[in-house]
Amino acid sequence: MALNLDKKKIIVSKIHQISNSALSAVIADSQGISVNKINQLRQSGRKLGVKMSIVRNTLLALAIKNTAFECLKEIVKGSTLIAYSTNHPGSGVRLFTEFEKKNKNFKITGAVFEGKLLSNLEINQLADMPTYEEAIAKLLLILKISAAGKLIYTLSAIKKKKETS
Repeated sequence: MALNLDKKKIIVSKIHQISNSALSAVIADSQGISVNKINQLRQSGRKLGVKMSIVRNTLLALAIKNTAFECLKEIVKGSTLIAYSTNHPGSGVRLFTEFEKKNKNFKITGAVFEGKLLSNLEINQLADMPTYEEAIAKLLLILKISAAGKLIYTLSAIKKKKETS
């Protein structure tokens, strides 16, 4: 289906608008992945605040011009699926990483965070970065364990003191 100029302008402006408000972006080659699987991926992404589009490379290059994601132009080729994370910087990368493990034809080709093109190691680190809720839960767990440890230490010190007296 050929797009006319007006539809192309709408696509470019939508992606440009998302690019200006997104925290990070990840692109992947989705060649060979069924439409049903892509739709399931998009549905999972919506729950996490990840906005996805399959866009022609020329339109994507125009849409990300003068944004923090302009460095993606260097690596965009083939069938490109782009995901923008709007709530948490690692949510799009985490979603794509999990999908890549289940689908051999799906390949993450790059990611951008804070205007910098990420290496494979940095992409994995971004995917492993905990969300705000996960970080708070870990902190509370550590505080709980720490408090319990202090209580046990205090009780054992009291017990020793009573045994020696």
